Amino acid sequence: QVQLAESGGGLVQAGGSLRLSCAASGGTFSRYTMGWFRQAPGKEREFVAAISRSDGTTYYADSVKGRFTISRDNAKNTVYLQMTNLNYEDTAVYYCAARARYGSSWSSLNAVGGYDYWGQGTQVTVSS
Repeated sequence: QVQLAESGGGLVQAGGSLRLSCAASGGTFSRYTMGWFRQAPGKEREFVAAISRSDGTTYYADSVKGRFTISRDNAKNTVYLQMTNLNYEDTAVYYCAARARYGSSWSSLNAVGGYDYWGQGTQVTVSS
């Protein structure tokens, strides 16, 4: 079983950048597809980005495409989310998630139920 710990959140002005990190422990990191989700107050948790376990294929929600970049370093057991050109609508708690199951259909990767392990989240606040 893998444990996930996010870091790097904070307060940033609109137009600014942040890099989130998610460190994994207790499992073989390279065996997991990794994802980032976010949840704003009063809203459901939504998919942000994912990266495959094998060839590093990446997937993005339309709302962040071109602004956010997901990457992973299997040697460091860490997945990153580089966020640029942030706006107020990006304000949320950001969660890291790990998927142990095989298969990478879009419907599985962008669903909360498609992931097996979750971190505690890190707050990102964008001031307008």
